[in-house]
Amino acid sequence: MALSKEQIAQRIAKEVKDGYYVNLGIGIPTLVANFVRDDISVEFQSENGVLGMGPFPFEGEEDPDLINAGKQTITALPGASFFDSAMSFGMIRGQHVDLTILGAMEVSQNGDIANWKIPGKMVKGMGGAMDLVASAENIIVAMMHTNREGESKLLKKCTLPLTGVKCVKKIVTNLAVLEIKDGKFHLLERAPGVSVEEIQKATEGDLIVNGEIKEMKF
Repeated sequence: MALSKEQIAQRIAKEVKDGYYVNLGIGIPTLVANFVRDDISVEFQSENGVLGMGPFPFEGEEDPDLINAGKQTITALPGASFFDSAMSFGMIRGQHVDLTILGAMEVSQNGDIANWKIPGKMVKGMGGAMDLVASAENIIVAMMHTNREGESKLLKKCTLPLTGVKCVKKIVTNLAVLEIKDGKFHLLERAPGVSVEEIQKATEGDLIVNGEIKEMKF
């Protein structure tokens, strides 16, 4: 069974280590803060000028002055700090962020990412994505494996305008966990109840399958 957006975020939360500074992109990545283990200390950064974001607020407890880069209301953990965009992008460009989690419209098998523009359509804008992909050492992409027409979003070559080149290391989709290595997608895990054949069918790029592929654990 394909994962929900929340389950994708839950699986990515397992990649977050104690002491990490993590930037969460717009969309599915913003949900990751809800699933990080309680026994580790993590600082979530938002490029609009927040360090120390917590999970989303409960209904009725929202503060309209406290938002993330996607204009969603958030919470702030004790010790959180607020600053201007110049300081925020100084952190990003200075490579002080340990992990960047981004959404994507397309990813290619050599690690290119397209996540900021669909020609002829209105999107929210590129935000800090180009700075993040240019500066980050460790990028995980959270995305759906296929589009609404059932066409693969994991491609040999991206068709949309690129945000960054050869920068994505790992992808978590509603069907699988994949690593990009040597110009190919390598299948690491599959969603519960999803077969390797289904993942192969949904992947346009070259997919390497070595041995038995374990199911994701939550």
